[in-house]
Amino acid sequence: MRSDDLSAPHAAGRSGPVVLVGFQSMGNLGLGYLAATLRQAGYDVRVLDIELPEETLVAAIQAARPMLVGFSLIFQFYIRRYAALMAALRAAGIEAHFTMGGHYPTLSPDETLKAAPDLDSLVRYEGEHTLLEIVRALEGGSDWRNLDGVVWRGDGGAVANPPRALIHDLDSLPYPERDFQPMVVLGRAIMPILASRGCARTCSFCSIHTFYRSAPGKVVRLRKAAEVVREMTLLHETDGVTVFLFQDDDFPLFGKKWRAWAGEFVDELHRAGLPGKVIWKINCRADAVDSELLARMRDAGLFLVYMGLESGTEEGLRTLNKEISVGQNLAAVRLLKSLGIRFEFGFMLLDPGSTFESVRANIGFLRQIVGDGSASATFCKMLPYDGTPIKDALAAAGRLKGDVCTPDYDFLDQRLDAFYAALAKIVDVTGWIHGAGALASQLDWAWTEAAVIRRLYPALADLADYEARLGWITAESNERLFATVEQVADVFEHGRGVLPPTGELRRRCESTLEVLVETRNAFMLRHQRLLLRALEPA
Repeated sequence: MRSDDLSAPHAAGRSGPVVLVGFQSMGNLGLGYLAATLRQAGYDVRVLDIELPEETLVAAIQAARPMLVGFSLIFQFYIRRYAALMAALRAAGIEAHFTMGGHYPTLSPDETLKAAPDLDSLVRYEGEHTLLEIVRALEGGSDWRNLDGVVWRGDGGAVANPPRALIHDLDSLPYPERDFQPMVVLGRAIMPILASRGCARTCSFCSIHTFYRSAPGKVVRLRKAAEVVREMTLLHETDGVTVFLFQDDDFPLFGKKWRAWAGEFVDELHRAGLPGKVIWKINCRADAVDSELLARMRDAGLFLVYMGLESGTEEGLRTLNKEISVGQNLAAVRLLKSLGIRFEFGFMLLDPGSTFESVRANIGFLRQIVGDGSASATFCKMLPYDGTPIKDALAAAGRLKGDVCTPDYDFLDQRLDAFYAALAKIVDVTGWIHGAGALASQLDWAWTEAAVIRRLYPALADLADYEARLGWITAESNERLFATVEQVADVFEHGRGVLPPTGELRRRCESTLEVLVETRNAFMLRHQRLLLRALEPA
């Protein structure tokens, strides 16, 4: 009999480590904070990457003999992979308590428990304190079912306990453990970091704001600027980290209070002597881009800004409830270019209100911002994730289709369904914009390398020439992509012309990638000695 069965209310205590499973390829700070909180309390914690082969995961968890296995679900369309792993673990005789946390389990607990029948519980909202209490209850043999923030299986289905309040003081948490190898760019270690939690915006396609607004407590909380810089200094001095990627949903820049915090953060960086030694990237909205503040941040190490631009039409921005204008998006891009700060962006070529006219307008917008090759063009179709207002609206209108792993909807103009299906196949087959090995991703990586060289290495006389060459290659790739979208749109809107041959497009993408690699390698080879010398300890 399982010790946490409802028929065993006075179960004996459990022993053993805690195993946490989740995606680690880009660094999972959510798991990092959980692991740090448990280790601070004296527990042995093992962190495993869900992308390891199933047999490797099963063997590692069998060997650990854990009291609890916690699963971190970032993206809902991986729920079946997690469920399959849980089934394999149970089949292998592992009787540990299984729990899961993340946006999807929090906002769709009934659906999560149905999709993963081997789960014993869910941890809703921020999980540090809830998971620690579950572990203590399991260890002590007490009943964990009365804990705030827990969802469990009752006789009549899922039972959701009262939500636990969001953590008010983020600095009360230990620094997150980083049980993963850092990414490296030109010998420089890259690590994720957080300055805040929560998002004050209410975009209709995003579950982040519903996640934070459904629990008691302040939606957006900031760490002390000095504590953020202290963590950066520690990572730089002990682990040699020189590139920091802030994973905040919306880096604190918008409004008087947040701008003051950002200014204090810059001051703390200078007091710590980090500018010139480290560089950092943030995520923010276009309406938060301020010339004076961004210039100060650039001089303190800001080298890359990611913005969720999402649409190039006013109607699209209204559908997505971005509460921003096309003009503000364009102005932000122009400002970042003028300040010499690299930018990347999220963009939805299609949303539930799309028309062929909006598709063409979106391509026109992309031409305005990256037609010069300043960044690689990218786009996707908006998908209706659980917990988002737009998913509920589509369901109410009878337009929702697919399932939890493939949420989708029909366009109002059925020709757009055929258009997108054809375009998605072309882009996927040619390896253009999706995936780490795609041409767009490789172009962005080359631009990142160039930015790192400009900020962290001695001046190179021909760096500007190299960047100009990258710009030409990127612009040529972007324009070919734009023309392809327009050609496919002509076929399905007007019945005019033919679809571009995927074989030819694939060859042209591969040819462009070869030119990129040759250009990049030649540049690096010319400066190999200097770049390697710069990596030597002082």
